[in-house]
Amino acid sequence: MQPINKARRRIIQWASAAGGLLALSKAQAHHTDTHFEDESEHKIVYQCNKVEHSYLSSVLFSVGEMIRKYGDNVEVVVACFGPGIHILGDPPERPIDEEILQRASSLAAYGVAFHACGNTMDSQGWTEENLVEYAKIVPIGVDDIMQLQERGFAYFSW
Repeated sequence: MQPINKARRRIIQWASAAGGLLALSKAQAHHTDTHFEDESEHKIVYQCNKVEHSYLSSVLFSVGEMIRKYGDNVEVVVACFGPGIHILGDPPERPIDEEILQRASSLAAYGVAFHACGNTMDSQGWTEENLVEYAKIVPIGVDDIMQLQERGFAYFSW
């Protein structure tokens, strides 16, 4: 097991206070394009296609619970499209509570991947400049989910 990086520890502690993610302090992430350097035993992709507070809060809470339970042994992707893409807007064009935005940012800093649908972006007239820095643009959000499933990701949708 690798020692916990001090900067990562500070981010995790901040995430705990901001989003109720206290248990993250025991986990470590390896950051790459898809989340982890090493192959994780568990992989999950969350569909995020709504903008309502309770929906976004539920998705992010569940993501945090998976990280708390599995630590480094889970790779998590949040696939954002339709109205759900606004969680990745900088700034969002729909009202999203600051707490939700902070939780998403904290999870991204930890290593959770947030994918933005290029088709949704085109329909909104968005470019990369309209997104938070941690968002990864994929051409088609649903195709991204399908390809992740083909790579062994479990799919979860509310």
